[in-house]
Amino acid sequence: MAQAIVYTSTNCPHCKQVKSFLSDKGVSYEERNIEQSDEFAQQVWDLGLRAVPVTLIGEYKIVGMNKLQFEKALA
Repeated sequence: MAQAIVYTSTNCPHCKQVKSFLSDKGVSYEERNIEQSDEFAQQVWDLGLRAVPVTLIGEYKIVGMNKLQFEKALA
């Protein structure tokens, strides 16, 4: 089971940073590309957000590539 869900888009440089960061930390994640699924795009909108990357780890909702928030969520 994935430890995180990462909402991405195809050519998003920050999305690539998030995925690389999580991989480097050994965190398994499920990628949900909003360009490939209207359902995934709607899930981001339902979170009250309009941009990616958005990462869900437990109760944490991390927008963008915020190392401090990632470290806190993974502690």
